[in-house]
Amino acid sequence: MGWLWAIIVGFVLGLIARAILPGKQHQPLWLTTVFGIIGAVLGNAVASWIGVHDTKGVDWIRHLLQLAGAVAVVGLGDMVYSMVRGNKRQMT
Repeated sequence: MGWLWAIIVGFVLGLIARAILPGKQHQPLWLTTVFGIIGAVLGNAVASWIGVHDTKGVDWIRHLLQLAGAVAVVGLGDMVYSMVRGNKRQMT
């Protein structure tokens, strides 16, 4: 069940990150989900590092860190995906 939640949260965070980022992102939806999962894991790691991973009530700081991680990973991932996809189109 943990993997299912990771996919759902990654999907939602990836879509929110794409909505926050300016311009059009060119990666497919499955890659956005993967980037969202990576961003959530990165956000959880930072939350653990600064000591706010588990608090009483809703962990708003952790969720914001997860979203910030997703925005960063989706933004960087889109640049890498565009470069790789652009190079393949020029070669063929």
